[in-house]
Amino acid sequence: MKISEMEREEYVLPGNTACQGCPSTVALRTVLKALEGNAVLVIPACCTSVYMGPFPHSAIGVPVFNTAFASAAATASGIKASFELQGKDTEVVVWAGDGGTYDIGLQALSGAAERGEDILFICYNNEMYSNTGIQRSGATPYGAWTTTTWKGKREHKKDVSELMLSHGIPYVATASVGYLRDLYEKVKRAREIRGFRYLEILAPCPPGWRFPMDKTIRMGKLAVESGMWILFESINGEFRFTGVSKSIAEGRRKMKSLEEYLLSQGRFSHLKPEDIAEIRKYVVKKWEKLARLEGEVDAAIAKFYV
Repeated sequence: MKISEMEREEYVLPGNTACQGCPSTVALRTVLKALEGNAVLVIPACCTSVYMGPFPHSAIGVPVFNTAFASAAATASGIKASFELQGKDTEVVVWAGDGGTYDIGLQALSGAAERGEDILFICYNNEMYSNTGIQRSGATPYGAWTTTTWKGKREHKKDVSELMLSHGIPYVATASVGYLRDLYEKVKRAREIRGFRYLEILAPCPPGWRFPMDKTIRMGKLAVESGMWILFESINGEFRFTGVSKSIAEGRRKMKSLEEYLLSQGRFSHLKPEDIAEIRKYVVKKWEKLARLEGEVDAAIAKFYV
């Protein structure tokens, strides 16, 4: 599905100050089309809070509440409570980067999930603090260069989508800007569910990941095709792989080379064979863990890397 085949109304307007090839604008454009504009965005400090422009000249065509890094989920909870008192069925959406999700915003996120607040929390994950200068975040993968891990990060990233699964919330899903149909359909399904919902979108960042700005969508696809990013969905505890990841898990499609994905980015250009082997070990372990959640899929995902 192309963006042109979705709702015709545009909610992310041209002339914004996003970088060329910015994945956030592509993802947000798709999300707001799926919500048909019936949404209020709560945006903590992140790239979006900059490229949207200053009040009252926002490049986003729905109401936006800019908030502090740590408080997005708490702010959204209050806005939703106000709407409920007024009898309004407006979707309250947190739109946060990985810094405002994985690190600084994690406490408020976990609290809102535990309380079962009726909000949709969306993390567009570019795996670093892109807006403030490409620093390491909790979402930065092993081996990646950032300005604060200039020899390569030596720890594996944590996974907030798995943390949300452990919270037992009614909806958890992952998506990628490389597959907009999958993203669009997941937002549509999340919209029909009440309670706390979490969606995480891989958002490859050209300047931060060091790849050409016209390769954003291709990088989003390659992340999934190589098995580095896994597409899944959990509805009321029923877990399933989706899209290309489902085809891989069922053995109908082989993963592409992990090296092809990693070495097409400048942030991984320094990796040694033993570093790639460590990343491969991590990815295989993650596949095996999620395959066991799916229940009907052979957990021996390691065979796809043979």
